[in-house]
Amino acid sequence: MAALRKTARGDGLKTWDAIVIGAGHNGLVNACYLQRAGLDVLVVEKNDWVGGAATSRELTPGWLYSNCSYVCSLFRPEIMRDLELPRFGLQVIPYEGGAVLTQDGDYLASYRDHDAHRREFARWSPRDAGAYERYARDVTRQCRFIQPLLMRTAPDPTSLKPRDLGELLYLGKKFGGLTPAEMALTLRFWTMSISDFLDEYFETPVIKANLALSGIIGTALGPMSPGTAYVLLHHYMGEVDGSVGAWGYARGGMGAVTKALADSFKASGGTIRTGAGVDHVLVRGGRTTGVVLANGEEVSGKIVISNADVKRTFLKLVEENELPEPFLRRVKNFKIRGSSGKVNIALDSMPEFPALPKDSPCLKGDMHFTDTVERMERGYDDWKEGRFSADPFLDMVIPTTLDPTMAPAGKHFMSCFVQYAPPKIEGRDWTDADRDAFAETVISQIADYSPGFRDRIVHMEVRTPREIEAEVGLTEGNIFQGELTFDQLLFNRPVPGYAQYRSPVGGLYMCGSSTHPGGGVMGAPGRNAAAEILRDLKRPNRQMSDAHDVI
Repeated sequence: MAALRKTARGDGLKTWDAIVIGAGHNGLVNACYLQRAGLDVLVVEKNDWVGGAATSRELTPGWLYSNCSYVCSLFRPEIMRDLELPRFGLQVIPYEGGAVLTQDGDYLASYRDHDAHRREFARWSPRDAGAYERYARDVTRQCRFIQPLLMRTAPDPTSLKPRDLGELLYLGKKFGGLTPAEMALTLRFWTMSISDFLDEYFETPVIKANLALSGIIGTALGPMSPGTAYVLLHHYMGEVDGSVGAWGYARGGMGAVTKALADSFKASGGTIRTGAGVDHVLVRGGRTTGVVLANGEEVSGKIVISNADVKRTFLKLVEENELPEPFLRRVKNFKIRGSSGKVNIALDSMPEFPALPKDSPCLKGDMHFTDTVERMERGYDDWKEGRFSADPFLDMVIPTTLDPTMAPAGKHFMSCFVQYAPPKIEGRDWTDADRDAFAETVISQIADYSPGFRDRIVHMEVRTPREIEAEVGLTEGNIFQGELTFDQLLFNRPVPGYAQYRSPVGGLYMCGSSTHPGGGVMGAPGRNAAAEILRDLKRPNRQMSDAHDVI
């Protein structure tokens, strides 16, 4: 951590009720709820813009890029209603589906409509079309089991407090309501690999590859690694306009989400300071008294809430001697491993994909080219050796097919999420040459399926874990602020005994995706942390939807 230095008091003698570190979506959600509950809240952000990993930026004239996060579904509708985000301009446009383009020139389409999706499976395998009904039922059952837990604080199983005992009883009742067969499936599902899970339903390689992608996105695991079945579930729990499992584009890019949050916060009287990175959290007598900014300015606050990941918060912003050794050790062991990158591309015209029918609705959704689970696993093998994947998995979308505001008329913006990319290249830091070679693997793969693609490129932004960490502040570029494996969920996230958004330092809270229920542009960690803070402050919480109403 940077050495402590003499500081100057900022904002006169003002002491804020709460200071939120980081204007990412969870930080802004947290700040909105606290401000609406009557606190005087300051958000400090190191960049000159708000948004964290949910931003829209114009890096070449006329094109608006969703730089990191790129599609919307997980954001909780209760939060959207509570904070009136549609009133502040947020609009999510659902898309129909997507496609896997296969190496032999065929394709497997995905459709939002269940029956159309089943018919497409039948084109490949009548047996798999029948199995899809059973698969959809079983995954939906798992979603219904876990979804109500998203907006509840995880209980501490070692506590005898009535509230923790009540939450444990709630969990027990939910689990006890399952049949013995459902109990067995639930326990297996949370711990098994996505590959093994899909093998129990399907026989067709491309169908399994298409469904497996949600089990590895943003995760430093391969499709054959235990625990990846739950990651699939994490991506299935969202909704758009009440359609569970649907995905869409935020009109104006993902920055529209955080812009609406910032506008909602400011409309309630909140204050945001950009270009105000935090050097360290002030701690006196075991309790926080504010923060010191990178420019040496001291800002006083009664409480501080960190939207940074758990490692950045406690290994860089808080002095080690302020933390108990067992807690510090567990923070160091918390798994935050970078595994992905991003390539954003401005195109002067719509790319062609000859394998797809003309004007296919698949062009409006997410497309990829990895048509077997084995190809995914080989990409993971490269990551384990400290190399980016020679044959990467791409999750590719063209939002301008539904949102023309992101590019000039007749032009398009393409977003490519890329797996796998290690935080270090064979143990050393990324270089610009590595970054360019990484981008070339992406462009080469797209060009194999889209003739003339290279000629359409106007501009590219390439983000490896190096760029993601440097700009967004995500340790190792991990988009979930910590892997979503069973050992890092619920009361284990991020550290046993500290899964309720509090920390060993009095008045210092956590609200980022390192906390329950985890990553994605969901907002639940920020909202849940606000509920606990207001409970500690004995403040009324009339602006927040009852978590018990979540279904």
